[in-house]
Amino acid sequence: MASNASDLLTPEELAERWHVTPETLRFWRYNGKTPPYMKINGPILYRFGDILQFEKECLRRHTADNVLINGMEGKMEV
Repeated sequence: MASNASDLLTPEELAERWHVTPETLRFWRYNGKTPPYMKINGPILYRFGDILQFEKECLRRHTADNVLINGMEGKMEV
């Protein structure tokens, strides 16, 4: 399936979606705590499907619930 521009979000668009600043997203990216992203010739872009999967993996029912971080179970620290 081919992707198109609507399947991609900029860091600013993702920051708005998650109600954080682009600087917070940059910090999380630096620490490996964001979905996979692409950096092709400058701009950083996130695939929408990766964002949805990441959000699904972060779902909790209780504050003590663990989440998967880079394939390992643990507490998510942001």
